[in-house]
Amino acid sequence: MTQNLSPKQSPHLTPNRTLLSKLGLPDLSGNARFVAANIIDSLAGGLVIAFLVVYFARTTSLSLVEVGACLTLGHAIALPVPALAGWLLDRVGPRTVVASGNLVSALGFVCLFFAESAWQIVVTQCVVQTGAAMYWTSSSALVTLVARDDDRTRWFGFFRALRNVGIGFGGAIAALAMAMASTTGLKAVVAVQAVSYLLAAWLLRGWRPNRAEVAGHHGERPEGGVGGVGEGGGHGRDGADPPAPRAAARYATVLRDGAYMRLVAANLSFVLASMVLSVLLGIYATDSLGAGAWVGGVLITLNTVLVATTQTLATRWIERHRSTRVIVLACLVNAVAFGVFAALSLIPVRVVPAGLLVAVVIYTLAEVLGSPPMGELSVYMAPEHARGRYLGVYQLSWSLGGAVAPVVLTSLLSLGPAWPWLFLAALSLLAAPLVLSLEPRPARS
Repeated sequence: MTQNLSPKQSPHLTPNRTLLSKLGLPDLSGNARFVAANIIDSLAGGLVIAFLVVYFARTTSLSLVEVGACLTLGHAIALPVPALAGWLLDRVGPRTVVASGNLVSALGFVCLFFAESAWQIVVTQCVVQTGAAMYWTSSSALVTLVARDDDRTRWFGFFRALRNVGIGFGGAIAALAMAMASTTGLKAVVAVQAVSYLLAAWLLRGWRPNRAEVAGHHGERPEGGVGGVGEGGGHGRDGADPPAPRAAARYATVLRDGAYMRLVAANLSFVLASMVLSVLLGIYATDSLGAGAWVGGVLITLNTVLVATTQTLATRWIERHRSTRVIVLACLVNAVAFGVFAALSLIPVRVVPAGLLVAVVIYTLAEVLGSPPMGELSVYMAPEHARGRYLGVYQLSWSLGGAVAPVVLTSLLSLGPAWPWLFLAALSLLAAPLVLSLEPRPARS
């Protein structure tokens, strides 16, 4: 029997969908609440990344170092949350978990008004990160409630573009608020943030997928792997389909699934790669290459704009190819980008900005290619009855990778300017055979 991890079908275009198709967008009709909620979450997520350190530094008597330590500890305490979110996802469905995550995030921002001491900052950060982890663990599973066989890659690409735009605009709003606003102004931003999370939760709870049923099988069982969506039927309490009998779902089942664990291991290379912009690029450009302090901000903005404007268009190409092959291509492109970054330490300072521009463009190409199919496989390689636990393990790779990236990358940079890039290039190359191993083996004659 022929097997395919991610079969792509050409969408049947109606006049109303022609423009959306040319733009690489999925059919958004009937899902306004769903899209609006994700826009809010993306903007809010971008604001969180840039906001909390300066907020606490300005509104408390703690030093910047103390604030950073408290935030790190609060984030560390919240690291197991994806496992809990995965368990909840299997019990109540993605819509309920994502909406609940928004409510927890709203509570976290309310806590900001009362956080003055170190332990209160730790608790507040833990609550905020708990809400974020619940959202990130479950949000990709929401795609199964709207996506058809012919547009699921487009939904993942659309989500990726939304998140990048949200992070860019959210960060810009935070920077503007921090540069211009008083303490009262910062607290006003906190209040708006809390209300926005409540609005996102309300939108999701009132949203009903505009489909009579969720898509059926999305590909057959890969060798050593798990089936796609459709195994076991519906989505429980989220109301898409009536519940079907379910086999026991345990985290031990996920850990024994060799194919899925290879996907999670390969994803670690993308997790560490994604930390380049926030952890490594700025200090590398200024301290190691002698570029101006403005260069890092310009390059990060360039990356955000490129992803936002090209991601959905790129899915038109991605959806015509096997997901594993596209991911391998992204791994190789990442390795090239990191090789270029490493080589920049050997060139004259006057051409460093141009070299950084080239490296970031190549790096962004890998991001655009790799993000949608990785997200897609993380959902559709998981059996429906245990999808929450599978996504919980997948999200743990993001949480753990994000936690260790700062210390690993900066420690390598202290050994020499090329070392973190060579490390990232090696990881990208090692991830390629892991992804290729997920492809079905040819049947023996």
